[in-house]
Amino acid sequence: MTTTLPRRRFVMGLGLATGAAAAPLRATQPAVLPAIPETCAPLTGLTFTAPEQQQMLGVVDEIVDRARALARMRFANELPPAELFDPRLPGWQREPDGALAEPAPPLPSLSSLPSTADEIAFSPAWQLAAWLRTGKLKSRTLTDIYLDRIAAHADRLQCIATLLPDAARREADACDRDLARGRLRGSLHGLPYGLKDLIDTAGVETAWGAEPYRGRVPAADATIVRRLREEGAILLAKTSLGAIAYGDIWYGGRTRNPWNVAEGSSGSSAGSAAAVAAGLCAFAIGTETMGSIVSPAARCGAVGLRPTFGRVPRTGAMALCWSLDKVGVLARDPLDAAMSLAVLHGPDGADPCAIAEPLGLVPRISPQDIRIGYRPEWFTAGTEADRAALSAAREAGFDLREIEMPDVDLAGLGGIVVLEAAAAFQELTASGRDDLLTWQDDIAWPNSWRSAQFETAVNYIQAQRLRRRLMIEFAQTMAGVDMILHPNDAGGLLAIGNHCGYPALCMPVGMLEQPTRQGFTSYVPPADLPRGAVLKPVPFSITLTGRLFDEPRLIAAGRRLAEAIGLPSLRPLL
Repeated sequence: MTTTLPRRRFVMGLGLATGAAAAPLRATQPAVLPAIPETCAPLTGLTFTAPEQQQMLGVVDEIVDRARALARMRFANELPPAELFDPRLPGWQREPDGALAEPAPPLPSLSSLPSTADEIAFSPAWQLAAWLRTGKLKSRTLTDIYLDRIAAHADRLQCIATLLPDAARREADACDRDLARGRLRGSLHGLPYGLKDLIDTAGVETAWGAEPYRGRVPAADATIVRRLREEGAILLAKTSLGAIAYGDIWYGGRTRNPWNVAEGSSGSSAGSAAAVAAGLCAFAIGTETMGSIVSPAARCGAVGLRPTFGRVPRTGAMALCWSLDKVGVLARDPLDAAMSLAVLHGPDGADPCAIAEPLGLVPRISPQDIRIGYRPEWFTAGTEADRAALSAAREAGFDLREIEMPDVDLAGLGGIVVLEAAAAFQELTASGRDDLLTWQDDIAWPNSWRSAQFETAVNYIQAQRLRRRLMIEFAQTMAGVDMILHPNDAGGLLAIGNHCGYPALCMPVGMLEQPTRQGFTSYVPPADLPRGAVLKPVPFSITLTGRLFDEPRLIAAGRRLAEAIGLPSLRPLL
């Protein structure tokens, strides 16, 4: 017969209390302390003699008391730890911007206003902005187009957490009046956008996609919300996200891929990617800790920009992993991402990880001057779309160079996100409110955070030292190139780029026939297709990982590559 200890009182059976109401250890479990050294040894592989174990018990008393005291404390989510991450290694210097130019002029095919609402809705944000500035399009008209499309498609996609139609129409009317008086608020004047619902909006519910936070209404706007408003952008809706920034399952259901609504849109910026891909807004804001922009952008066929760590302040955004969280953009064109980043970037005096590095204009590039690193085996093992992107880069004249990748076991870094997230949301684990979350699979947050109680502080510090080694080796890889072209998760670059803080641009490069995919599966090769599987055309993407704080060059190269590929405007048939 086995006895199950209440999880709210004891952490993983070791007797380390997590709840405020936990009883003193000696009063309830007098036999636990002597067993702790023997219990912990298998977790580390270390063994101790009987005298050493006896000596350890005196210190374990203090550790238990400290663990209990810390578990009883309640910290605001936005309070960061004292240890702060900086992607810049000693001696780092910015790359020169090169010859700069204003963003490219309007494409000939888009220079005049389309005749249908759908064509307008799917136009890139930079072109919409030009039509708004010149009076060819009214902000109220554009806002109503998107609201009509949201009414028609959002319920099916489950991509909108909170819709703000009245406020959006009022703001659109104000933008039109301002423009009629000759006042242009900024580069995003009159553009309706979607905002991932983990970024605070004053007086508007911001529930982080999670049942325990339903009804959470912030008193103040996040820094980026204020910046977007001042630049003329119109908040249309709060977009859905996987609960507490993981996956695409949230309290409203599962956000769907507009190209195949039978599958999820991936996450966690699930609603932002789906809304942009479905033509429900001009652009959207997302966040990434470990793939939360790149993954849904790839699944839905949107352009995703993950900026350099520290480029955009996170004040007012839910903290998941302080040393990895980044705010970025989901859009339909690389230039859309450039426009948004120009508004979002720069320290705000509140986020201690925000870095004061200048952001130049998108440069005018010659492909032969851009050194792009790659590994041939990534593309041999990749999809047809991956190989087509590599061929397009070569034909466009980019200077392609084979690179050597860091020799670091990335599995050793796997605990960083979980441990920081477990600390950020310890209250849910200790109180049992993690049971309120819909997603309770083995890989979901509740089980990950409970299991994190087994991890040692020594492990976390050693993982951060391994991370530093990775940063040094990856800096050597990047020293000979301007960026790396790769299938989204090839070579461990999704994890490497995030752990080292480098920017990435993910963009669609082709369409492939696929069955309905489950979970985070990105590609099912022909040999693995189930017999009789129903196939649907879905977008596939490629990623460019760039140098630190070199987003303008990354965007310029991405746009030139997109032109070389010649992929037409993507419009899912909803």
